[in-house]
Amino acid sequence: DLVTISRLLNATLVIPEIQQSTRSKGVSYKFKSFSYLYDEEQFIMLLKNDVNIVKSLPEYLKAARRRSEFPTFKPKNSASPDFYVKEVLPNLKKAKVIGLIVTDGGCLKSILPPSMSEFQRLRCRVAFHALQFRPEIQILGLRMVERLRASGQPFLAYHPGLVRDTLAYHGCAELFQDVHTELIQYRRAQLIKQGIINDELSVDSHSRRENGSCPLMPEEVGLLLRALGYPSKTIIYLAGSKTFGGQRLLIPLRALFGNLVDRTTLCSKTELSDLVGPEAPLPADIFRLPLPKSEQQLIDQWKKAGPRPRPLPPPPDRPIYQHEKEGWYAWILEKDKEPDPSPMEHRMQAHRLIWDALDYIVSVEADALFPGFNNDGSGWPDFSGLVIGQRLYERASSRTYRPDRKTIAALFNITRDDMYHPKRDWMLSVKEHLNRSLSEDGFFRQSLLSKPNSFLSHPLPECSCRIPSVETTKQIKGKDGRIVFGGEEECPKWMELARAEGARNDDMESAEDDNDTVEQLEPDAVDATSSLTSLIDHDEEWDPND
Repeated sequence: DLVTISRLLNATLVIPEIQQSTRSKGVSYKFKSFSYLYDEEQFIMLLKNDVNIVKSLPEYLKAARRRSEFPTFKPKNSASPDFYVKEVLPNLKKAKVIGLIVTDGGCLKSILPPSMSEFQRLRCRVAFHALQFRPEIQILGLRMVERLRASGQPFLAYHPGLVRDTLAYHGCAELFQDVHTELIQYRRAQLIKQGIINDELSVDSHSRRENGSCPLMPEEVGLLLRALGYPSKTIIYLAGSKTFGGQRLLIPLRALFGNLVDRTTLCSKTELSDLVGPEAPLPADIFRLPLPKSEQQLIDQWKKAGPRPRPLPPPPDRPIYQHEKEGWYAWILEKDKEPDPSPMEHRMQAHRLIWDALDYIVSVEADALFPGFNNDGSGWPDFSGLVIGQRLYERASSRTYRPDRKTIAALFNITRDDMYHPKRDWMLSVKEHLNRSLSEDGFFRQSLLSKPNSFLSHPLPECSCRIPSVETTKQIKGKDGRIVFGGEEECPKWMELARAEGARNDDMESAEDDNDTVEQLEPDAVDATSSLTSLIDHDEEWDPND
């Protein structure tokens, strides 16, 4: 979006800063914010004909930025091009520099008018070509894919989508237990206070689930995959740097599919630590036991106790361990306000960006993808939606399930009391629905639900073209008149020539490989014949049927 806006305003773009990976968050000194994840040089080089990009502000402007002398805007992810032309551009001409703070995962509306089709194609070039992870991340990600395929079996990628903010947005607290419910409700209260949610604090989570607004639980996904016919030995890659609810939620899925792996089982600690680079040591978080009460405090407490006769005093408390006072354990049962993240938590958030990047590479390359929670309607970009869009752009025929959570919830309500031994009709219904989600029905539904919120989750037809030898596909339009399927423009001639040249080179290479194979096989064939002849000569009682 930032590149597109820079092109629209004819402005120079300064490499963006990702707030979670700035130096103040404790990341390695080897990286700046953007280069912590992405290949900076390739980003600049591939877009040099579209937008002028610089790595940082000139020196004489940095001091002015620190003094906040430049106007700053916080655009929404639904901001229109008119907003930038009418409100941002005059300030840019006057101040020469403007700042944009992007908090919703985007700063430009997903669907632009037909007259701006060139800007949509620019979005495609940025997302799928210019914006690449740095080489170290790509190498390890592809190495993980090789390890998953080493057994010769296909593998399925699954992203649970259990994120605290999204669960709080939709009111799914009652689907969890104890402390996790409290954490979701606390975050939901914050979203209501910030004006992001215009709803009540306490809602019926089970009705929200039946409406399709809550995620599919890992246990439910395991039962769905079993109904589809996936054997228990299927390799499932668990994507997601953090699953809200912890490993407890994954126990039923692991019981159904023993080959459930993630980055920690595929990579060594050294490989993962090399990605984050050398980091400065953080100050030790010294754990202190609560101070013992004085004798006078104990006497005062005894005097303030209930009516006499008083029972014997309770036995002494058990010892308090350090892990009970770390993270949200330290405040959820004792305080009403969530404390600010510690330096270690800031660093772990930066690490999770890299873990998500690895999971993204593996999920795009997976033989099948099953999203646990996408198209949630919050307007925030979700991991599964971005992966689905990338798979659609690279290989539209890849096996990508797009389940309708409302339909799935209705199916589970039918067999809730006997989920592990469902009837055959139920399994056929599940199989029919999920197989239909692989077809054009799921494709159209994905376009109608996800594209208005995230262009990258369904980058067609803007990011595709049609070769002249292929007949024009019939256009299918949605209720809003937008083209859902078909309508691709004809590919430019240079692309067709490059495609033909590439096919010719592939044919020549395959022919050379065939010749090499024949030459290698001929001596082997002679050796085999001679050995067989010698066997016959030396064994007079040789039976040809042996």
